[in-house]
Amino acid sequence: MLKSKKAVVTGSTSGIGLAIARQLARNGADVVINGFGDATEIERTRAAIESEFGVRAHYLHADLSKGEDTRQFIEEAVKALGGIDILVNNAGIQHTALIEDFPIDRWDAIIALNLSAVFHGTAAALPHMKKQRWGRIINIASAHGQVASELKSAYVAAKHGVMGLTKVTALETAGQGITCNAICPGWVRTALVERQIEALAAKNGTDIETAARELLAEKQPSLEFVTPDQLGQAAVFLSSDAASQMTGAHITMDGGWTAR
Repeated sequence: MLKSKKAVVTGSTSGIGLAIARQLARNGADVVINGFGDATEIERTRAAIESEFGVRAHYLHADLSKGEDTRQFIEEAVKALGGIDILVNNAGIQHTALIEDFPIDRWDAIIALNLSAVFHGTAAALPHMKKQRWGRIINIASAHGQVASELKSAYVAAKHGVMGLTKVTALETAGQGITCNAICPGWVRTALVERQIEALAAKNGTDIETAARELLAEKQPSLEFVTPDQLGQAAVFLSSDAASQMTGAHITMDGGWTAR
């Protein structure tokens, strides 16, 4: 489906980003992965993508919290792949606290990575996509791009910003063979969410699985976690010709969270 396409996925050495990169590769796309982690493990991950799916896979390190570094990362990815057709803006971090207690440095870090990096990555990729008159930009937003939760002011603000940026990007590229859409997951059992489950277990004096069920029950009516592979399959769909007239939209995958 995506044979010969060139895809860049940020925050993709683990979790949701890695699942998306693997699904794009499974469907024939060459990929650049990016993120933090043990160098040996990252190389093992990169090599596995190449061997399993018969595509080219590159790893590029970059500090996406810095605008110039993000733009340079995109240019390096273009050189490595020989172009860019698909950009998945996935990298993100989280911190929870009351607004009045929210550390300034954590606010700045979350906005920089969860929102500003999406802007800078998109800005760097668009000239290449416009030149070839084809491109797919997929922003990983969140149920928190549509609704709010206590203690998550920076994350909610960033994800609402991503939703707005998605719409602006769609309008500015309409009719040029480029689409920009957002995927809005609910609870996905990533390392980031696992830390929230552990904190809930400690707070309530319960075991991890009980805390996980409590977390789901509070927000997600299906009482099931969204899986990273499901999000990857959604990204494949948005990259396909079937979604060529789908732009400025969001795909909600949240087990009914935002239906309430």
